[in-house]
Parts: sequence; C-alpha cells; structure tokens
Amino acid sequence: MKSSRTAKLELRMLEKSPDLKTHQWVYQLLRNNLLCGRIEPGKALTIRGLAGELDVSPMPIREALHRLACEGAVEVKDNRRVIVPAMTAAKFNELCDLRILLETHAAAKALPYIKERDIDRLELLDKQIDAAIVVGNIEEISLINQDFHRSLYRTNPAQVSVPLIESLWLQLGPFSRIAISKLEKAYLVDRHQEAIAALKQKDAKALKQAIEADIRDGIASINSIEGIHDYFHSNN
Repeated sequence: MKSSRTAKLELRMLEKSPDLKTHQWVYQLLRNNLLCGRIEPGKALTIRGLAGELDVSPMPIREALHRLACEGAVEVKDNRRVIVPAMTAAKFNELCDLRILLETHAAAKALPYIKERDIDRLELLDKQIDAAIVVGNIEEISLINQDFHRSLYRTNPAQVSVPLIESLWLQLGPFSRIAISKLEKAYLVDRHQEAIAALKQKDAKALKQAIEADIRDGIASINSIEGIHDYFHSNN
C-alpha cells in the first residue's frame, strides 16, 4: 500500500473498490489508520484538512468521524475540533483488562464452530505476522494480528463481541504504535501457535490461556519500555 504524505498528516491509503461508497471508504481508511496507530494520540483532525487530504467532500469525512467518535476512537471537543484521545495509565490498564475479558470469552465461544479451513486461515495469518516481524513492518504486524483474532472470534455465527473488541483496539491503537516502535525486538513468544494447537485439540481452557497470554505479553512488553510512561497523560 502507498502512503499519502503532507506536512501535517501521513495516512496509510486504502484502495477504493468500485462497489465501495465514498463514505464507507473514508470510514474504513480512517479506521485502519487508527487501528495500526498511524494517527498519534492527541492528534487534532479537521474535516477540511482530511477532505483535502483524501480529495473528497466534507460530508463523508464528517460521517466517518461521527462513527469513530461513537466507537470511542476520537473525541469531538466543544470547539468542534476532533482529536485522537491521549492515553492515561488508568485508561490503558482498563482497556487491557477488558481486552482479556472479552477476547477470552469470544475465543471460547468460537471454539465449537472451528473447522479445518478456519485453522488453515489462522496458520496462514500467523505466518504473515512472522514475515512482517522479519522486515520490521510495525503496521502490518498490528493489522494482521488483529485479523488473526477477528477471524477466530467471527467463526461463532452468533457472536456480538467483535464490535466491542474492535472498539478497544481502536482506543489502544494510536498509543500501541508508539510503544511498539520503541521495542528493540518483537516480544512475541508465539502464543498464536499455542492457540492454534488448542483449537486443534478442542481445548477451551488452553485456548483461553493462550489468548490471555498473548494479550498479557503485549502489555508486559509495553510496560517494560524505558520511559514509556512519559507518554501517559495525567488523569487530571
């Protein structure tokens, strides 16, 4: 994928397919940029600036920002400025705790519906993550990792948790990008392989443990970075 650059903002672009309406494309593009952390915490966004950046009218930008605000990914201020929320230590811990709660639940509920083709897809995604780690592509690591988890949880046809989980990812994405970029090497013990093994064995307990360990490894890795808490804002 190419990137769009200006002095103020650099966006990871998303190809617009013919069947995708402009407002849908704008929403997905901004959402992907938040999920991979391309838009930094505290970053102010303007409808006019984004419309010029993406060469669209203000209306789809306004609609996309409204949807993202409803998901907790951006905040609309009193003066109509839109910003990516800053992270606090308390908020970070709360979001991570919720990730563990929701994602272990979603994984266990998906287990009865897992088929061999689903496992094949998860193994392919895990290999793609490994390839992204080798070349140090932080954004691809983040997005493919999310796709791994999303693909697992969505095998449950009755799932309602994925939108809630993605809201947490959206809120953590901008901060996690800063943290991951400071890692000298990937923290990964391949918990995805542990999860895949549990899926093959139909072992719900082992699957939940693997998903929780995957999330906790990431949290511990972020917390271990020297000076990372300087990026947390005060709760005041």
